[in-house]
Amino acid sequence: MEDEVQRRLPFVTVCMIALNIMIWLVLELLGDTEDGLYMMEHGAAYMPLIVEEGEYWRLVSCMFLHFGAEHLMNNMLILGLTGIRLEFTMGSVRFGILYLLSGVCGSLLSLAGDIRSADSVISVSAGASGAVFGVIGGLLAWAVLHKGKVEGLTTKGLFGMAALSLYFGFTSGGVDNLGHIGGLVGGFVLGCIFSLESKMRKHIDFREKNSYTIE
Repeated sequence: MEDEVQRRLPFVTVCMIALNIMIWLVLELLGDTEDGLYMMEHGAAYMPLIVEEGEYWRLVSCMFLHFGAEHLMNNMLILGLTGIRLEFTMGSVRFGILYLLSGVCGSLLSLAGDIRSADSVISVSAGASGAVFGVIGGLLAWAVLHKGKVEGLTTKGLFGMAALSLYFGFTSGGVDNLGHIGGLVGGFVLGCIFSLESKMRKHIDFREKNSYTIE
């Protein structure tokens, strides 16, 4: 019964979407979410503040901020389409961990890129796309390790989705591509870990149910 409820209610995906929308609405009512300075003042990632001022919390807070309605809706649409599938597949706890850690991986790689190019213009970064790419990476990992398919999505289709998403990022202006790559790789690695852990757990449960002793 618990598994059936979980499959009907993807708690983490719904909560993440709702939280991102609510935060955007509040910030939009109080100011302009397309203003980089305004967003930086409210938690967006900015390398000098993170490295020089020690504001490491920005690596997480930036995941819940978006530059304008279009940026928000694009990320939430993809999260809704992919997040529900992955949460149903691996469970809410694993999915929540993967989502948050993938977003942090994206933030860290983006920060590393800004540190390396410190002599050039440093941008203000925000958005859930690192975490969203992590979800795609998690789906891809699960498909690779589970006979090439997850909830109707094939490995080939997921590779195509990831490649197409990265392509649009590299061919568009003002996109944090390192954040996307960091999230995708982080999600794939975590997806592999959780997938293998799930297989081991099932194997152990199977052995326990089918074990017997001779006296």
